Amino acid sequence: MQPDEKIQAHLVSVWRESKKFLSIGGREGMLILTDKHLMFIHKTKAKMAWWKAITQRQVVSFIKSKNTMIQHDGYGEKELEVDLEDDRNVELSFDDISSISFEEKEWGSLLHLEYEKDGKEEKFQFSIAQDWVKYPAKEPMKHMKVDWSPFVKYIKDRQKFTK
Repeated sequence: MQPDEKIQAHLVSVWRESKKFLSIGGREGMLILTDKHLMFIHKTKAKMAWWKAITQRQVVSFIKSKNTMIQHDGYGEKELEVDLEDDRNVELSFDDISSISFEEKEWGSLLHLEYEKDGKEEKFQFSIAQDWVKYPAKEPMKHMKVDWSPFVKYIKDRQKFTK
């Protein structure tokens, strides 16, 4: 993350699943779009009380408007810098992304992402969970229908090349 970088969109309760053959399960985290990077943060220093309040507020926000270009109080560039110190979190420049698209399903909206980082190709799909089942493993039970188009357009407009 660069010193002059600003958060453009901040989504919580994001479910990421690998699109590799025979991959099982996924991870919950935050999807953060800055003016130069896309980040998936699944190891955060944010407090649980903040997380619960923000996820509920986000659900209400998406019921009113499906636009994914939203931000949340209580988490800014300083908190993001701290979370990015953990190597398990992913930070991508827009040019690392080889393909980004979205798809509407009957049960929710998906963001498809393919990228190459450190010589390794990755494919993931992201969705925003509204409700969770916690046993035997944490999994989304209900997904939100959102509009990924402004999110995707923001990235594509800033890429130097596209495939």
